[in-house]
Amino acid sequence: MNKKEVFKLAKGFRGRAKNCIRIARERVEKALQYSYRDRRNKKRDMRSLWIERINAGTRVHGVNYGNFMHGLVKENIQLNRKVLSELSMHEPYSFKALVDVSRTAFPGNKNMTSAPKKEGLAILV
Repeated sequence: MNKKEVFKLAKGFRGRAKNCIRIARERVEKALQYSYRDRRNKKRDMRSLWIERINAGTRVHGVNYGNFMHGLVKENIQLNRKVLSELSMHEPYSFKALVDVSRTAFPGNKNMTSAPKKEGLAILV
């Protein structure tokens, strides 16, 4: 990279990293490494977030995430995790229908019961 490109990419950096070529080149190179790495980490983080949202939505209906997804696969319902996450948040009735379909497809879903509710000091007595 020539000097002009380095300073263009270093715009907004603090201290001498924005106007001293040697330091700016190092900082820009490191920034590009971070951006390359984090583009991949962003995909990983979003997938984790979608799975958490789906799991929360399915547990409301008494099914855990793994059994729910297995039931969808057995019924050949090909919705990705992003769409399922949006459905669980914004379309609860549609998501409930999917949970019911998954429950009928996989017998492991039928026996799941929700955990007992904890009631303050009543547990200790």
